[in-house]
Amino acid sequence: MRRRVRKAIFPVGGLGTRFLPATKALPKEMLPVVDKPLIQYAVEEAREAGIEELIFVTGRGKSAIEDHFDHSFELQETLAARGKEKELALVQELIPRPGRIAYTRQLEPLGLGHAVWCARSLVGEEPFAVLLADDLVLADRPCLAQMMDLYAEHGGNLVAVMDVPRDQTDRYGILDVVHDDGKVAQAKGLVEKPKPDVAPSTLSIIGRYILHPLGFEELDRQEKGAGGEIQLTDAMARTIDRIPFHGMRFEGTRFDCGSKAGFLEANVAFALAREDLRADAEDILKRFAPG
Repeated sequence: MRRRVRKAIFPVGGLGTRFLPATKALPKEMLPVVDKPLIQYAVEEAREAGIEELIFVTGRGKSAIEDHFDHSFELQETLAARGKEKELALVQELIPRPGRIAYTRQLEPLGLGHAVWCARSLVGEEPFAVLLADDLVLADRPCLAQMMDLYAEHGGNLVAVMDVPRDQTDRYGILDVVHDDGKVAQAKGLVEKPKPDVAPSTLSIIGRYILHPLGFEELDRQEKGAGGEIQLTDAMARTIDRIPFHGMRFEGTRFDCGSKAGFLEANVAFALAREDLRADAEDILKRFAPG
């Protein structure tokens, strides 16, 4: 019987240099899209997909993330005293149940594979999810929940994928596809950030993964790949002969909130998607971008 995915890793140790000076003292994962920080969107997506345990791989200067998912007694007491029940409920909903959240440090910024490897003792010998907070997906049904359905059918390693322009393949992990039915692609390999002229396809991985624990054995090698970093895709590629590997084209729109343009686009899209903000957002867009 296939084991259920109960744990999710959130690699949040990056420096966020592309958003300086905003991220000098504030973790990039705490940058708000409308009125919620990026990391909260990721945690809510995980919870809605049935994830029970949250594992954050942090770095220096990331205490704001821990505080965000902890009690704020002064704030909660003030909201209660003022009768702000709605706001109090929003704050209380953030707090995971005791024992369902853990933090570990990535002492050096050695890549995504290294960040995931740092959580190995907290995951153990069971499948797990990985969510990158700066990949934000707007969808009727959360991206990870869609993946859970497919994982129940295929097992193995599963990633969310999307087609990208060929001249952008050197920005992503790219699948080498053996079969593709338009929804699910079976891969025989994957390459991290290949040049466009040698990329095996244009099907790229975004920041959503469901992974087999065997990958930790490959990450134990601590071998550096593209960019001089320990790449998660390299470890996955070395297990394809033993573990099925599939990419899923998800339903929804992905925003690259690791870039300023993508972050701005996400704020606009998420505001337009909300009934309480849509009219104001449309009015603002008309005033600043007439026609």
